Amino acid sequence: MEFNADWDLNDFISFEGMFPSSSLDGYVLHISRLSPPGVRRPRAHHGSLPSPNAVGFPPPRRHRRGRGGASRRPRALPRRPRAIVFERAAAVGGTWLYAPSDPLGAAATHSSLYASLCTNLPRETMGFLDFPFAAAAGAPGSADPRRFPGHEEVLRYLEAFAARFDLLRLVRFETEVLSVRREDRGRWAVTSRKLGDKGSGQEEVYDAVVVCNGHYTEPRIAVVPGVDAWPGKRMHSHNYRVPESFHDQVVIVIGASVSAFDISRDIASTAKEVHISDKSAPVRICAKQPGYDNLWLHSMIDRAQEDGCVVFRDGSSIKANVIMHCTGYLYDFPFLGDDSTITVDDNRVDPLYKHVFPPEVAPQLSFIGLPWKVIPFPLFELQSKWVAKVLSGRIVLPSKEEMMEDVKAFYSKLEAHGWPRRYAHNFSNYKFDYDDWLAEQCGHPPIEEWRKQMYFFNGYNKAARPQSYRDEWDDDHLVAEANEDFKKYL
Repeated sequence: MEFNADWDLNDFISFEGMFPSSSLDGYVLHISRLSPPGVRRPRAHHGSLPSPNAVGFPPPRRHRRGRGGASRRPRALPRRPRAIVFERAAAVGGTWLYAPSDPLGAAATHSSLYASLCTNLPRETMGFLDFPFAAAAGAPGSADPRRFPGHEEVLRYLEAFAARFDLLRLVRFETEVLSVRREDRGRWAVTSRKLGDKGSGQEEVYDAVVVCNGHYTEPRIAVVPGVDAWPGKRMHSHNYRVPESFHDQVVIVIGASVSAFDISRDIASTAKEVHISDKSAPVRICAKQPGYDNLWLHSMIDRAQEDGCVVFRDGSSIKANVIMHCTGYLYDFPFLGDDSTITVDDNRVDPLYKHVFPPEVAPQLSFIGLPWKVIPFPLFELQSKWVAKVLSGRIVLPSKEEMMEDVKAFYSKLEAHGWPRRYAHNFSNYKFDYDDWLAEQCGHPPIEEWRKQMYFFNGYNKAARPQSYRDEWDDDHLVAEANEDFKKYL
């Protein structure tokens, strides 16, 4: 696959597509020789990202090439730019690479998968826009026909994607990025090293760096007063794999996300008792969960004690063996220095124009895949396509000052709605507005209507049938519409 000045979806998106939401430190896409001197780039509209309750994005302003436009052509890529992917793992998959053993004490970086994990989104919604993740005969990588398949099926899909677009030859596997340092003229010095090597690594200079290292590596740990003196075992769901090690134990799970409830049910199959601590639950609650004799829901933990007891806010207490934090993850870019111009403050990566470009160093540095509460693969695809078009000169970003004003306006809107900093990349209420804005910037059709409706149907079904939504649903008409749409790709 040769690259040219018309870099497009099947060229650029492939890199992030190989490792969506990668949990691997040091997975960075670097692009070399992208910036020959010359002519100006076309300009895209820079309308503000809406607040969580707002809708609508302004359309892009397209560059017109008349007689005068010929002298204002965008700075184009050379005919054969060089793109390299650095991947810390030995294979494609990122988050979807399962490590069966308990990795505590082993490699510091590993995926967050547990053995029983199944998707919590219908497979029809999950796939890339022109590479369906379908269960139909002939679908790429399909072996598990369930609508909410296990993690192995997602990995097979990504392997099929990598094979379809001949991507493996572009990747340096088992290579960690140690540092990314800004040089003169907007270039970046990247120091990398093969795993197992003891040297200082190899330094190379690139014209652009795209950071795609995901955000499922660095655990977020809840603050529990007194826990340092508490004698039990403490862990994060990042290290959970199988329930057998919790046989006949009393386990407290902190968190109320999908993974917290899935893991709690999984552990309940072998544990003596499992108690879920949900900070949003009423203070006076101790509710046994339907279908289980050993699974309870509680309010937030008040403290842990030296005698092994964990006390909840209603005053009740449980003597527990394990506290497991299902409390999410932190953004972490250990290879970036201060010259990247970004900081992480209360889990907000700041400042980023449209969650992708740091205004001070754009477009030579960009980030893919930071938003959460999204459908990941289509989001990665559209963000990557936008970055590719900016780097190729087919779209130009607003000025540094205009991008900063846009970022400040976005933060002001979030604050006006009472959203804390850590929710800056939470797209729960406007994911499709953002996707469609990206699509319009790139001249791509908007997200399919069936995909949007299916996503919301799944949310309603999950709330109504929390234990059986993967087996019962009421949107077969949307499944039929999706499968009809997939026929043109299969």
